[in-house]
Amino acid sequence: MIGIKRKLIELEDDNKNINVAIVGAGLMGKGMVSQMMFVKGMRPSLVISNKVSDVIEAYTLAGISREDIVIAKSLSDINIAMEKGKYVACDDSDLAAKANLIDVVVDATGVPNAGAKIAVSSIENRKHVVMLNVEADVVVGPILNNMAKKAGVVYTGTAGDEPGAVKEIFDFAEATGFEVLAIGKGKNNPMDHEATPDTVRDQALKSKLKPLRLASFVDGTNTMVEMAAMANATGFIPDVPGGHGPTTTVEELPKVYSLKEEGGILNKYKVVDYAHGIAPGVFVIVTTSLPQVHHEMRFLKMGDGPNYVLYRPYHLTSLETPISIARAYFYKEATIAPISSKPVAEVVAMAKKDLKQGERLDGIGEYTILGKIFTYEEARDKNLVPIGLINNKAVVKRDIKKGQLLTYDMVDLDTSTEIYKLRKLQDESE
Repeated sequence: MIGIKRKLIELEDDNKNINVAIVGAGLMGKGMVSQMMFVKGMRPSLVISNKVSDVIEAYTLAGISREDIVIAKSLSDINIAMEKGKYVACDDSDLAAKANLIDVVVDATGVPNAGAKIAVSSIENRKHVVMLNVEADVVVGPILNNMAKKAGVVYTGTAGDEPGAVKEIFDFAEATGFEVLAIGKGKNNPMDHEATPDTVRDQALKSKLKPLRLASFVDGTNTMVEMAAMANATGFIPDVPGGHGPTTTVEELPKVYSLKEEGGILNKYKVVDYAHGIAPGVFVIVTTSLPQVHHEMRFLKMGDGPNYVLYRPYHLTSLETPISIARAYFYKEATIAPISSKPVAEVVAMAKKDLKQGERLDGIGEYTILGKIFTYEEARDKNLVPIGLINNKAVVKRDIKKGQLLTYDMVDLDTSTEIYKLRKLQDESE
């Protein structure tokens, strides 16, 4: 962090900035714009949203005067405004990566197909891309990461989101010489598999969050997606489909995440999971084979062992994204990215209610489906559909019971989307 801080200061002292395009001006996008105003050597130069009024609000909340904001209708408008030092608002996400002066594109949409399109465009235009869109990453992150490497740019998830926060501790633990046994996150909301935008609407509006976004948290899909991102970046897998999700305390984590024969809940080590009672924190369970290290860990009040928890009690979501932007720009490093050409874990679609033949589906956080994590191999062998491939053009081919997992032969998918085409290429490359 000290090196990043120094480089950012040097950049600003040289009258230069990392010019950032942010796609999405919801809760995360607005917070990122405001936070970036205090980051030396970095500028939220272009913000794009379907509603330009949201972009104006994001800039205004960040203290930018209306006269310094230009509403752009074309790529030429964007380029001219940026050359004049203006902040640019736009409603066309296809232009994010095409702007001449943009260095890094951030996807904060949370929409799987939008994320796939933004990432591909960024890579094709030789821009680094930071994905807050974990929903897209867990479906096509491997192929996007490979495309970025070939293009000489960085594809990365973000610091501050739980997967990025876990990966930082994971890297620290491995670099320090510990053996990592389990990784995971706290779940912020009680699990309610029946949650819909309607059931969480009042709470969502109070938090200035889209109801479907909150519903994806409450029904557990977001937790499954974040665990899959952790799995794909580390090689760790879910111990059981859907994860264990125990209720525990930080102090109890090392015992809980030990093997069953050791008094814990695990069938095996090197797994990813989630826990109630420790949110908003993230954790990594470690051990060592050497007695002197155990002695020092006990001396340092890290517990009695043999397992220990490295716990971070917070994650600041989009407010930490500038760190990932800077790492990509200065060091060509990803905060978190898939380690293989195929997923390690898969989040598949499960019926949230009884579905009838001919019924249209919707998407993450809505009314018809929710997500459940499996290992990639098990999902493939069972022919299960990744949840990020389903949208409101997908049609059920036969009756499906509530709680039933969706297989490819049960659904007519929308094959015209960017994410479907990318996933097909990714699967064919195995």
